[in-house]
Amino acid sequence: MNTGKSKSAVEQYKKINVTSSVEAADPHRLIQMLMHGALEKIAIAKGYMERKDMANKGVHISWAISIIEGLRASLNMDEGGEVANNLENMYEFMIRQLLRANLENDIKLLDEVIELLLTIKSAWDNLPEMLKQSEALNAGSPNARP
Repeated sequence: MNTGKSKSAVEQYKKINVTSSVEAADPHRLIQMLMHGALEKIAIAKGYMERKDMANKGVHISWAISIIEGLRASLNMDEGGEVANNLENMYEFMIRQLLRANLENDIKLLDEVIELLLTIKSAWDNLPEMLKQSEALNAGSPNARP
């Protein structure tokens, strides 16, 4: 059996599966996928850092920075108000910390970014349920409009 061809087929399937997932996702799900991707790249970079594989560490940190930059760029600063401004500041801080972690080979900085990103992701993951609850409360309110 040619493992090179098998490996190539698996990689091709993964690419198709990711592309299909992205094309079918709503904007909320896309943000979740980006956050998950950034967390995954940081975790992989952490493993490379622990194994002293600096080249691959740098590649994955750079990839995480690109994803976080994408999250920052997706913010609607005109309509997002203080929340969007706070998220922009957090994303910029995360990028700086990742750059420092890469330069200083500091796992603690990677862990700090992971913790911050998990906090934001947790809130984002709970957003649809919170919106449903808010709509239900407003629908039952005497001041609610039809």
